[in-house]
Amino acid sequence: MTSDADDLPRLSKRMGELGLCSRREAEAWIVAGWVKVDGQIVDVLGTRVSREARIEVDRRARAQQAELVTVLLNKPIGYVSGQAEDGYEPASVLIRPENRWSGDTSGRRFEPRHLDGLAPAGRLDIDSTGLMVYTQDGRVAKQLIGGNDVEKEYLVRVQGEMAPDGMARLRLGLTLDGVTLKAAQVSWQNEDQLRFGLREGRKRQIRRMCEIVGLTVTGLKRIRTGRVMLGSLPVGQWRYLRSDEGF
Repeated sequence: MTSDADDLPRLSKRMGELGLCSRREAEAWIVAGWVKVDGQIVDVLGTRVSREARIEVDRRARAQQAELVTVLLNKPIGYVSGQAEDGYEPASVLIRPENRWSGDTSGRRFEPRHLDGLAPAGRLDIDSTGLMVYTQDGRVAKQLIGGNDVEKEYLVRVQGEMAPDGMARLRLGLTLDGVTLKAAQVSWQNEDQLRFGLREGRKRQIRRMCEIVGLTVTGLKRIRTGRVMLGSLPVGQWRYLRSDEGF
């Protein structure tokens, strides 16, 4: 049996569910008078709406949303993906004009405001390298860390001898922290490197998976998030996500 709250969610929550924006953006737009419900402006936070209600957003909100940026960084080893910890710098310190990749074809001009509220959409271990996504856009953040099954691809250098049933267990059958892992796409890239495709990201998941089947990871690089590839982006450099790209 559903509750009234389930049947009549708050407008900001409903806008997030519909993928119109983040909850924070929704609240700001509501207060600004930029949201209509069934043709009527609603500017009171906490207002509950029917799930069948028609929600419209003012073009000013859309214009504001279009200015939000998403940045792709090739994270080097030795940087943490989130806040500084244990004396290690966050990889976000590398997102500055002098580290912008010369091959960036987004057409965007760097502006200091692009760093405001720029947050990691996911994580990558300190001893791993590769594609990190930072975004101001709540829709992108929700897509990548909201449990929506966006696949991430990794190249993993290993040493040791894999257990006879190791490949089958890597693909389906391992348990970490009491939780059965989702099916993974795993194959040999060459004699000492595996390719992993994962739709989840538990802490140090790949390294722990490999240990269970007798392998030690000596190098790990993320090369794809959803449909966006790391490509030729050099280590320690960044570029903007282009308007024709999406995860």
